[in-house]
Amino acid sequence: MTNKQSHHRAVDRQFADQANAYLGSAVHAQGNDLQRLARLLEGDDFDSVLDLGCGAGHASFAVAAQVREVVAYDLSDKMLDVVQHAARDRDIDNLVVQQGVAESLPFDDESFDVVISRYSAHHWYDVGKALREVKRVLKQGGRAIFMDVVSPGHPVLDVHLQTIEILRDTSHVRDYTPGEWLSFFTEAGLRVQTVTSDRLHLEFSSWIARMRTPESLVTAIRVVQESASEEVKLHFELQPDGSFTSDIMMFEVVKS
Repeated sequence: MTNKQSHHRAVDRQFADQANAYLGSAVHAQGNDLQRLARLLEGDDFDSVLDLGCGAGHASFAVAAQVREVVAYDLSDKMLDVVQHAARDRDIDNLVVQQGVAESLPFDDESFDVVISRYSAHHWYDVGKALREVKRVLKQGGRAIFMDVVSPGHPVLDVHLQTIEILRDTSHVRDYTPGEWLSFFTEAGLRVQTVTSDRLHLEFSSWIARMRTPESLVTAIRVVQESASEEVKLHFELQPDGSFTSDIMMFEVVKS
């Protein structure tokens, strides 16, 4: 088994039992970024949208009314089962699901008007390769919209963020810096149009519960938080109960 295959299995295993938790998660079901996403697609006539790493499907649901078809794509079959059932409950009849990995998309060249991805890329084994696949499946002039947690960039802040992320979720790869994201897009041949930044409050007990983080690792996270420098505590707005605030960004890019 290759390292990439091993990672993909770890991601699938990590999320399979948490699919319903992500459907009900307020962090994932709500947010300014979902509203912004819907506004970005408003008023245009799109045939096909790919939701890459769809998770429980919240981004798919947000745009379904504005397009002819949404393909909800994810590594986890159990996540896709949740998406299908939730779509039926919402009377969404233009959504289809497809299982697979981000780095190898089972779609023809120039298949989609828009590709969207929300809170998924930090789990991908090879973001650069995935973005080259995004460019391939986008139609000429097509748009891609990526939303994710980003690293503040400074080593002190970056080390803290990546440490608590990997302790909480062993399938985590990296929260990339804005500069890393811009390099990924440039190298993939995608032109950046807009970048929007925001902050995301994460309530500690639900953040841990979503991933069923073992108690020993929860304890380790709390030790890391409690021993953090004042700079770290201020930036992440660290609370006594472990709740904190992360940086998030939305990137809108185009295939030209």
